[in-house]
Amino acid sequence: MSLMANTIIDNFVAPECLQQIDILLVDEHFLLINKPSGLLSLSGKNPLNKDSVHFRLTQQYPSARMVHRLDLGTSGIMLIALNKLANTQLAKQFEMGTVQKTYISVLDGHVKEDFGQIDIPIAKDPLLFPRLKTCVEHGKPALTEYQVLDRQINPDLTRIQYYPKTGRTHQLRIHSQYMGHPILGCDLYGNDDSFQAANRLMLHAEKLQFDHPFSGERILGECPSPF
Repeated sequence: MSLMANTIIDNFVAPECLQQIDILLVDEHFLLINKPSGLLSLSGKNPLNKDSVHFRLTQQYPSARMVHRLDLGTSGIMLIALNKLANTQLAKQFEMGTVQKTYISVLDGHVKEDFGQIDIPIAKDPLLFPRLKTCVEHGKPALTEYQVLDRQINPDLTRIQYYPKTGRTHQLRIHSQYMGHPILGCDLYGNDDSFQAANRLMLHAEKLQFDHPFSGERILGECPSPF
């Protein structure tokens, strides 16, 4: 197979995002922010994708470092390190799974169980790019716990709270699809009806719990859902 056949070309250009980043908490070592839906976490290789959380924040905080990311369409709370030592310590917490994350989402249809978990590995596939897939044989472990908040009738929708225990790319979007209830507004893992049912991806990072990188104090950051 030629090198060209293995090369993935990403021609995606993010639409302009006019919403501002809200600073929720300023600390000597980190920031907690509210990322708007439609803004990249990091600038892309394509120069047309220069605008991002990182690009904007470094104008005011030159030492800002991305500890984690949210998908383009996902809004909500993000943790940003402001120095190398804080970045190393916070990144380790994400890697060790001690950071607790809570998301709010709206799904197509009615999720049957009031609470439960989705345990299905996720894998890359060059033929599906930029989509990923579930794959028990070759995928990396991915675990999500959930609790139904309420169900709406006509149209049938479920408002749900997600607690991801791993941090795979597109995890909540893929696990929602796997349940048979794609997230409204999802362009990659939904259908035409669920995608057109909302003007944005209905996924919001609501809470983030972590240990202060130096004092060790447990911190709870909150960012109420806009939907």
